[in-house]
Amino acid sequence: MSSNIFLNSIHSSATITNGELVSFIVHNEELIHSKDAPGWNASDIEMFPVIGPTKLNNYTIETIQGFGKQDQHGLLRELEYELVSNDDTKAIFEKKYEKNTQIKNSKFPKKSTQEYLFWPYDFVFRKIISLSNSSLHIDFEIISDKGMPFMIGYHPSFKLSGSGNEIIKTKEEEISLKTILDVGSAAYKVLNTNEIFLVKDNTSNVKIATENFNNFMLWTEVNNMVCIEPISHYPLLTTQKYSEKNMRISTGKDLFSVTISAL
Repeated sequence: MSSNIFLNSIHSSATITNGELVSFIVHNEELIHSKDAPGWNASDIEMFPVIGPTKLNNYTIETIQGFGKQDQHGLLRELEYELVSNDDTKAIFEKKYEKNTQIKNSKFPKKSTQEYLFWPYDFVFRKIISLSNSSLHIDFEIISDKGMPFMIGYHPSFKLSGSGNEIIKTKEEEISLKTILDVGSAAYKVLNTNEIFLVKDNTSNVKIATENFNNFMLWTEVNNMVCIEPISHYPLLTTQKYSEKNMRISTGKDLFSVTISAL
């Protein structure tokens, strides 16, 4: 049974269903892609403790505490959020995982040969969503054993007009929707930046500002939505060899944030 949380401020509102941001409305304009619209059957997910595919590596991640089995974008997506607390403008959710617990892989058997996923570390993954008049701030807290290797990504999807005219801008480049479509499933990479803009036709532009992610990737297969994804690492599409050398190392409590603003 789904559980909806509604946040409200003077000019904006947000709806969260089981920890998933399904709506963010500013001045009566919806910014988030509908799960029922063409393109993707979700509106946001978190990618953890890996980003990207693992099939070529037999779904296996080696760590100093033993190996884990992870499918695309990690096992976090298979866990359910619990609501910790909420009020009119803020909601706190978390997922808890006990090391080496086997989690059923929802991709098995149609899209994966790996039936169960597990990870050799305990962790608590907390998602804190705060609403202001024209912005939504999302904090991520990862509490785990020091020394745990990980990647983290946030995967929100934004509603577009369907015209195909929208562009993504950074300080260094302008990226057309066609360019993102042409890259396909690999996703277009935007590295070494913490700020990006979605420029739209005749509706509010969107600014996505982040802390500690340092990179983005852009993905869509349709004209009516685009995913603008803050990531700590661009996926290892070719080798799929994950190790401490190409992952973050936990300090025990690691913090990341994303602010989505209508302009």
